This record gives sequence, structure tokens and C-alpha cells, in this order.
Amino acid sequence: MSAINVNKNSFNQEVLNSDKPVLIDFWASWCGPCRMVGPLVEEIAAERSDVKVVKVNVDEEQELAMQFQVMSIPTLVVMKNGKIVNRAVGARPKAQILAML
Repeated sequence: MSAINVNKNSFNQEVLNSDKPVLIDFWASWCGPCRMVGPLVEEIAAERSDVKVVKVNVDEEQELAMQFQVMSIPTLVVMKNGKIVNRAVGARPKAQILAML
């Protein structure tokens, strides 16, 4: 499965109501480090059926970015049962992203 692009309309259904842990990638198309993390996030989405992976474009979804206090991108957030359990700012190697889960 690939990462799911979410917006404020689909966020509750895809993230808050998910029965799996959710990795959220807050990103933007102009962000260099985001372009480094993006393929890793897609790999994780393809490899891990036990985790839901979603992407939030901060330029298009400023409301969600503000809700999660995203000040720098990429910001990766892990949620379980609707609660934030882990958070990291900046590009990370795949192993560190997996360790967040």
C-alpha cells in the first residue's frame, strides 16, 4: 500500500479513527529534506501492513499543520488510538523512522 494523502476532511476517518498506528508525514513540495524523507515514507507504507502511513501537505492543509504545531518540515508524527506517541522534526534515516513506530 502507498501513503495516503489526507486533508482536514479525511483526517478524522484516516488518522483518528484508525485501528492501526499511524505515521503522519507533514511535508511540502518545495522542501528539500521532505523530498529525501518522502521515498522512505513510501517504502515504509509499502512494507508495513501493520501501520497506516499518511501525508499532509502543509501548504494545502495549514489548519492541520497549526493543530499539530508544525513549525519545521518534515515533521513526522506517530499516533496510536488518536493520541500522539512520537514526534520527530527533520530528515531521518529509515531506521530511525521505523524505530519511532
